[in-house]
Amino acid sequence: MTEADILKALSNVQEPDLGKDLVTLNMVKDIAIDGNNVSFTIILTTPACPMKDMMSNASINAVKLLVNKEANVQVNFTSNTSTNRKDNNILPGVKNVIAVISGKGGVGKSTVAANLALALSEGGAKVGLMDADIYGPSVPIMFGVRGERPMMRDVNGKGMIVPLEKYGMKLMSIGLLVDEKNAVVWRGPMASSAIKQFVTEVDWGELDYLVIDMPPGTGDIHLTIMQTVPVTGVVIVTTPQPVALADAKKGIAMFAQAQINVPIIGLVENMAYFTPAELPENKYYIFGKDGGKKLAEEYDLNFLGQIPLIQSIREGGDEGTPAMVNNDDSAKDAFIHFASNAVRNIAIRNANLPRTKVVEVVA
Repeated sequence: MTEADILKALSNVQEPDLGKDLVTLNMVKDIAIDGNNVSFTIILTTPACPMKDMMSNASINAVKLLVNKEANVQVNFTSNTSTNRKDNNILPGVKNVIAVISGKGGVGKSTVAANLALALSEGGAKVGLMDADIYGPSVPIMFGVRGERPMMRDVNGKGMIVPLEKYGMKLMSIGLLVDEKNAVVWRGPMASSAIKQFVTEVDWGELDYLVIDMPPGTGDIHLTIMQTVPVTGVVIVTTPQPVALADAKKGIAMFAQAQINVPIIGLVENMAYFTPAELPENKYYIFGKDGGKKLAEEYDLNFLGQIPLIQSIREGGDEGTPAMVNNDDSAKDAFIHFASNAVRNIAIRNANLPRTKVVEVVA
């Protein structure tokens, strides 16, 4: 067996999402051959890659079928998270900025954002979660850090806020800086200024993904984020009922506007159905059936999954232990499936679409 033989065999193995073979994509390195033993490393586009096992099996079969049926093949994995952000003056260590949005409040956007971030982190990625919902911050409650305050550190002569860390992730929220008993009564410019500080004056460090939990609706803070940092893409959260879908359409329309033009990674349907613990096979479509799925089809968006209405998801968020870190497998599985679809579509977006630019909106 030679290195050329191995590369030729692996040129028949496709990366499922990007539609090209591993060799063309330069995803194979460190080929080592010793008699019938061969090992090599596949470089993934994300540590949270859901197609890892599929690529491993396909690679082993390719070597055995096309090179040596007696070969003992060891496939190793490493990752270099794909990004389309280059020459970053803002958030220089962050590879992907993902905004989680909803057209209206009450659809579980913060729950989805928190568990998306946790699922990516569990997959091995370095993740931060920014709570940009100035008027209704929920990260301190959902992560059990109420009353905690971030520290400051000097970075290259500039005072920077150090995000809190919980469950292996970095967290920042206005709720960590103000007394939760006080309302944040700010006009738009003040709120926008605070959000800019969360981007430019927080030491986020090296991250594969910075997930931003946006306020509901379409307004000042959304524009501020888009004008401050190039956003990789947005994830839209809706529930199945028509009143939520109508507002989700406004969110879709906002990011499709020519002067904004931020890619939509996909749409996730929250509270899709209710399954009682005592009847795990039953599904009750309390808010209607497949509304989000149909909306994604109507607008030709990626449908990222359905999150069921499960009591443990609500309880976990209230108790500071989100679904991804509590013991309800059905809730956790739903978020893992959603996050896997999201991360695949982020990699596809980075491979096929041009770099997102900072939005320039003329008043």
